Amino acid sequence: MSVIYVLLAISLVVALLFFIAFVLSVRNGQYDDAYTPSIRMLFEDDLVKEMPEDTDLNEKKSN
Repeated sequence: MSVIYVLLAISLVVALLFFIAFVLSVRNGQYDDAYTPSIRMLFEDDLVKEMPEDTDLNEKKSN
């Protein structure tokens, strides 16, 4: 039973170390993306809304 307490303590220490490392890397800008915003305008938008079809325009096109 005492092994469970030791393993639980070790796992909490390791988890805390990983959390501290993550917070430090975020604060230092490790995950900042400086490249994508500059080329974002080159990508097509996936959410293009189609204009509703007007019956008057369709009739003029077919004539």
